[in-house]
Amino acid sequence: MSTLSAVSEASARGFLRDIWLAAKGEPHHLEQVQLIGSGSLPSIFAVTDLAVGAIAAAGLAVAELIEAAGSDAADVQADRRLASFWFGTSLRPQGWEAPALWDAVAGDYQAADGWIRLHTNAPHHRAAALTVLDATVDRAAVAAAVAGWSAQELETAVVAQGGCAAAMRTMDQWRVHPQGAAVSSEPLLHIAEGPAAPQPDWRVGKQRPLQGIRVLDLTRVLAGPTATRFMAGFGADVLRIDPASWDEPGVVPDMVPGKRCARLDLRSSLGQEIFTQLLAQADVLVHGYRSDALAGMGFDVENRRRINPALVDVSLDAYGWSGPWKTRRGFDSLVQMSSGIAEAGMRQLGRDKPTPLPVQALDHATGYLMATAAIRGLTQRLKSGKGVEVRTSLARMAQLLATGSGQQVDAVLAPENKDDLAPAIEQTFWGPAQRLRGAVTVGGAGGAAMAWDRPAAPLGSAQPAW
Repeated sequence: MSTLSAVSEASARGFLRDIWLAAKGEPHHLEQVQLIGSGSLPSIFAVTDLAVGAIAAAGLAVAELIEAAGSDAADVQADRRLASFWFGTSLRPQGWEAPALWDAVAGDYQAADGWIRLHTNAPHHRAAALTVLDATVDRAAVAAAVAGWSAQELETAVVAQGGCAAAMRTMDQWRVHPQGAAVSSEPLLHIAEGPAAPQPDWRVGKQRPLQGIRVLDLTRVLAGPTATRFMAGFGADVLRIDPASWDEPGVVPDMVPGKRCARLDLRSSLGQEIFTQLLAQADVLVHGYRSDALAGMGFDVENRRRINPALVDVSLDAYGWSGPWKTRRGFDSLVQMSSGIAEAGMRQLGRDKPTPLPVQALDHATGYLMATAAIRGLTQRLKSGKGVEVRTSLARMAQLLATGSGQQVDAVLAPENKDDLAPAIEQTFWGPAQRLRGAVTVGGAGGAAMAWDRPAAPLGSAQPAW
């Protein structure tokens, strides 16, 4: 039974509606959603309302797919408490520790005229920042070097070197910035219908509705992997592809349950040949490369559509699909700095340093937005045989959070307890672990609930084949 305040209920339903309508869902389906639970993550922004609204939208997309396949309409129940925890990490190791989320250099630094965040988890991103700063892997040395720079000049220099950095801006500064202005004119989802194609031969079950759906996953870190983890949780066959040099040890155990993870060099002729075969047999492609990266390898949207006319093609960009930064590398924590979220938290809470959201909510919310769009794309393909192309960005999600609702007023979350965890022990590659109970169910008892058919395993532990 829901015990949240009327204001929080309305706020969460507002986010649900925004996401559902952005995905071109029918408004009457919103009546199938029940929001339960209480509590909120501590933030000046409505983070928990966004969390439960985004997860509910993805669950509603599952319910719509089941109904489109000929079953009765299914109710959707989303729990705001569990949704809040899922926006953190879902994994609770038993007798071992997950790797650190951040490397030794990543973080916020005070420049001569403000603050800047360096994102250095990837070795080549760290090398780029250290080259610009002429510093070693030592936080004190990095801090001393940063202090001699203007924040925006350092941001420009690190990005030009191939690294990732973001100067802290206010919301007003972001609003008039050429990239902020470009993002504000973009829809939450860009959606374009594909050409007619043969009807798929799918059997959509009530308990594992995505079973038999092939999802090709070219995403990293959190947003895209959140989308594909959700789809794997409802039965999809997810094949994740990474280059040989890529790893993200701090988040992989959390993000890959139910997936097979392979490596492939998309810059080689053999890798491109294998990828073409995989793409031709996929139902869904989810990718989070920079907007020009796949095109540079010969797989622009036109070629992807030529290879697979019925493809449900969902792509993510950090800073949007128009404007001067449309090809800029970016991550959740950087977008929070650029868009004014971190500055607003610092100022309104009276802190002396950037105060971002308590979780990487832009990543997670965008992941569930992508899952909603992908599953709705499958529903439309089931009806018409046509695929779809969908694009979104972390920066546009930041705008939704900043403008879509007021401050949360629901009570702070009570501490996590054993009832928040699924009873099963997952024998991951790294050791036994429990996961959170799923935050959304579809169809009630005997219906569809999140569960994974494979335990979490390392990147590169499977072959690049269906």
